[in-house]
Amino acid sequence: MKQTIKLHSKMILQLVRNFHTSISWRAAESSLLAKLRKKTGYTIANCKKALEMHNNDTDKAEAWLNEQAQAMGWAKATKLAGRKALQGLVAVKFDHSHGALVELNCETDFVAKNEKFQKMLEDATLACYKFSHTHLQAKGPVTKMELDSEQLGNMNVDGRKLSEVLALFIGSVGENAVLRRAECWKANSTDVKISAYTHPAPAVASEYSAGKYGALLAYKQPNDQEDMGRQLCQHIVGCAPLKIGNKENDTPAKNSDDEVCLIYQEYLLDPSFTVQEILDENKVEVIDYIRFSCGESEESLPGVEKQPLDTVQTLQ
Repeated sequence: MKQTIKLHSKMILQLVRNFHTSISWRAAESSLLAKLRKKTGYTIANCKKALEMHNNDTDKAEAWLNEQAQAMGWAKATKLAGRKALQGLVAVKFDHSHGALVELNCETDFVAKNEKFQKMLEDATLACYKFSHTHLQAKGPVTKMELDSEQLGNMNVDGRKLSEVLALFIGSVGENAVLRRAECWKANSTDVKISAYTHPAPAVASEYSAGKYGALLAYKQPNDQEDMGRQLCQHIVGCAPLKIGNKENDTPAKNSDDEVCLIYQEYLLDPSFTVQEILDENKVEVIDYIRFSCGESEESLPGVEKQPLDTVQTLQ
């Protein structure tokens, strides 16, 4: 009888130990799974499969997930290429002599709020900003280069092409996304300044920002005047002029709401003045500008020098 009781006690003790060991093991697996999912953003099922395949080695599991996502991304990118991607964001990064304006599109506004989407846009904008410092040759007061989708995809970020980063993203969200276009600008003299702006505007003005609309502006203004670059960019974003305008060749529209010349438009921040009056008062000369509206219909941008793709491929 005593032996039977001892035997039952040992069995119960072993079951309790196995139960606690199982709980501890499952807790450890659950923790690894949670960390991997948080780090990669991939589904629980895919993360669990990756851990099982690689004996819970998170580094190998993450590498496998990225390989799978990239492979799936290329396939999905091809499959989804015909689907409209009119949502997304435009972003700017600039200093007094350089500027970049980039548009990244997706299918839904929900995806545009994704952290990976916003990080990819920031990386693309930074790459274009660096490009404006190192690869634009001096020509006229401002050197400008327009990059199309293919050229943008060939930009390098952390040793990878942006097209590869895009494929990973498409593989993870299952939605079409497009690196649509970019502008890279460089001022070629100290008296020419670059400014930029996106709307909605960030709470604190900075050299980088993203929104649904954006503008780059090249202008001249004496340093002893209050700088008007940001305000003029706000006007360009809000009023969408089609050209600067010339007092010798252009006349104001009969209806101010139909005005397409920048200089004749009512100034957005104070409609009692025209833009030309603001320019004269603040001794500003507008050299050039460009405006992006996220998802707008495709058209060639005037006054922009198209350069061969191999120019972009040399970027390090």
